[in-house]
Amino acid sequence: MTRKEEFLRLVGNGKPGRVLFYPILMHFAARFNGHNYGELASDYRVLVESNIKCLHQFDFDMVSLISDPYRETAAFGAPVEFVPEGVPKCNKLMINTPEDIIALKKPDVLLSGRTLDRINGARYYKEILKEKVPVMGWVEGPLAEACDLAGVTEMLIMLMMDPASAHLLLDKCLDTAMDFAREQVAAGCDLIGVGDAICSQIDLDLYNTFVFSRHRQLVDYLHSLGAWVKFHICGNTTHLWPSLPKLQLDIFDLDYMVDMEEAYHQFGPNVVRCGNINPVEIQNLSAREVFDRSKNLIAKERGHRFMLSGGCEITVNTPAENLMAMRKACD
Repeated sequence: MTRKEEFLRLVGNGKPGRVLFYPILMHFAARFNGHNYGELASDYRVLVESNIKCLHQFDFDMVSLISDPYRETAAFGAPVEFVPEGVPKCNKLMINTPEDIIALKKPDVLLSGRTLDRINGARYYKEILKEKVPVMGWVEGPLAEACDLAGVTEMLIMLMMDPASAHLLLDKCLDTAMDFAREQVAAGCDLIGVGDAICSQIDLDLYNTFVFSRHRQLVDYLHSLGAWVKFHICGNTTHLWPSLPKLQLDIFDLDYMVDMEEAYHQFGPNVVRCGNINPVEIQNLSAREVFDRSKNLIAKERGHRFMLSGGCEITVNTPAENLMAMRKACD
């Protein structure tokens, strides 16, 4: 079976086969391929070629287009600076007043350089991999993108002090996420990752009031495009579990502080749970220790829809042999 066929079996209605392995890679992938982070974030060719080198070296079961949080932000008009060995920087908030939200124009993701770069990356993957490996696109969730445009503190205050403005900004962010996702699917992505890490920092009432219905709308839209959906919310999400299972996700990333067994009972047998070894431990432990932790987690997940990964992004200084140990644990 091709990797894509094995992935489809995992997310489809059949019984899970072998344990699939895909950790989130950004800076690590760039350096592993002899590039810096800025080059990976600014040039789809570097991003794709770096991920494909890791795919072959570590026998991954997926590739992705994730790079940084400022693709859509740049499309909205924010100036973004590329840093050689760091995450790109957004040098100016686009939203400072309610009037700025009203004036914020919907970007054309096919004309903005940074969103088009990711779309071109999807096309490049399709050209190289011939649709034999699942390709994951990526969009920012509505709250994450609103925070990129307005600032984290400012946006969280807006949720409580100016809900009307918050709703308007979140709607604009959602519309752009849907546009961006649609074009990535059209370019060849099989699934779309949605990153909305800030949601772990708000309570359930705020999540239900401002975010849940927009997440549900985004998931439903992605499914209507024929794409699978992978959600990534860093941190401890257990306080949101009364609502998150209702999103009908295909794959949910779980960070290291979350109990995987409890997540299985909450999300049910049809959601693929992806995780959840602490990336700091993946970096700092010996290869043997990483192998043992991976093997123990896999044993607990036997018979479940599960994909081995770190709880979040693999750090740039992770030894290659530690990633290989995770791969070997899946055999």
